Amino acid sequence: MDVRPFWLAGRPATGDTELTVTNPHDGRVVAVCSVPAPEQVEEAVAAAAAVRATAAALPIHVRAEALAHVSRRLAERADEIARLITAENGKPIFWARGEVGRAVSTFRFAAEETRRLGGETVRLDTEAASAGRLAYVSRVPYGPVLGITPFNFPLNLVAHKVAPAVAAGAPIVLKPAPATPVSSLVLGEILAETDLPEGMFSVLPVPNDRAATLTEDPRLPVVSFTGSAPVGYAIMDQVPRKHVTLELGGNAAAVVLADADLDWAASRIALFSNYQAGQSCIAVQRVIVEASVHDDFVARLVPAVEALVTGDPADEKTQVGPLVSVEAAERVERWVGEAVSAGARVLTGGTRDGATVAPTVLADVPADAKVSREEVFGPVMIVQRVSGVDEAFAAVNDSRYGLQAGVFTRSLEVAFRANRELEVGGVIIGDVPSYRADQMPYGGVKDSGVGREGIRSAIADLTYEKVMVLTGLTL
Repeated sequence: MDVRPFWLAGRPATGDTELTVTNPHDGRVVAVCSVPAPEQVEEAVAAAAAVRATAAALPIHVRAEALAHVSRRLAERADEIARLITAENGKPIFWARGEVGRAVSTFRFAAEETRRLGGETVRLDTEAASAGRLAYVSRVPYGPVLGITPFNFPLNLVAHKVAPAVAAGAPIVLKPAPATPVSSLVLGEILAETDLPEGMFSVLPVPNDRAATLTEDPRLPVVSFTGSAPVGYAIMDQVPRKHVTLELGGNAAAVVLADADLDWAASRIALFSNYQAGQSCIAVQRVIVEASVHDDFVARLVPAVEALVTGDPADEKTQVGPLVSVEAAERVERWVGEAVSAGARVLTGGTRDGATVAPTVLADVPADAKVSREEVFGPVMIVQRVSGVDEAFAAVNDSRYGLQAGVFTRSLEVAFRANRELEVGGVIIGDVPSYRADQMPYGGVKDSGVGREGIRSAIADLTYEKVMVLTGLTL
């Protein structure tokens, strides 16, 4: 099998060691990827620092056309890339195609936002002392960005690091997840087809134990991390003077109130607790149901979960595939077992076969169980009965996480109350918390992180406002 090169300052390169990527479903070798040596990592960072000023001064049309080119090429290679995602990640091909489609849109949105970038003028002669003065406010990139991405969306979460950086005029050094580097290396191949200057991007599949060298390097003043809360906050503590953005985990709640369409709620919650095998930070984990409809809803939810097709992720019919590794599946199985030992009931699922965990619904889960308090990151949901809206919203907020929540209701009044009271970064009315549009602001509060993704929001996060004051003008 040919060794895939990494991307060093926009050029393909090989190092002195290799990384073997395997399929979580059947263990077959998907790719062998070259791993950069320490001196090559240094070269990539030095190149990003050297091109900093050139990148910030890149004409808007150059940035926008590069992003549009990536969007077009991803669309042209969509089937090939979707199959790579399925192979390296274990994601069912249905969801992998959806991820590629989202990445196409993410780069297209970035191209469009780039063309809208511009300064703002503010008249300062609102006070007599500032007569004849005009402020011009522009956004300037902090400098080169270190992007660190997880395994669960190996293309689109990479897109959400790379596209805003290019749009903002910031070089980016990308460290993809070691388990799933192939999609990002293909993206590097497409970026190399553009007219971006040398040093504008590098894709370095280094192991996690070498990441500290990158996070601590002062030439990378911005760290944009997506992953677990412990790792994210450890990075923030490690580099307190850097600009750090964190998109972290969650144990997302879906609230089902008495006026909800129960069939719709059951079908959506069943699917989106188990999509990506639950390996999404906004997968439904906690289902909070008003008592008057609880039994009726559960009677619809359990069959909907059992109807999901679990199996080979390459099969077009499969909806739920394996977790990223056997070790990940064993941890999920262990957490379910701990909950059951503490008194929880298994309504369906609860079994494991290799890296695959059967879609699982639990009831009567103790409040302090890991499947309730932590992020399961597997196909497991818990169902909780509540007396009404007050108790439901209190239950949503009874979490150290606050990424997104879903509320199934037909009441506009309740919708706005949810928006006021729920301690999350996003409230989805009439659907699951798993809904995300790639152009909208996306991020959390509490232990779910700081900063926002979504192209426009991310560009703002990677830049600062700079003011130029013009004096002596006749306005």
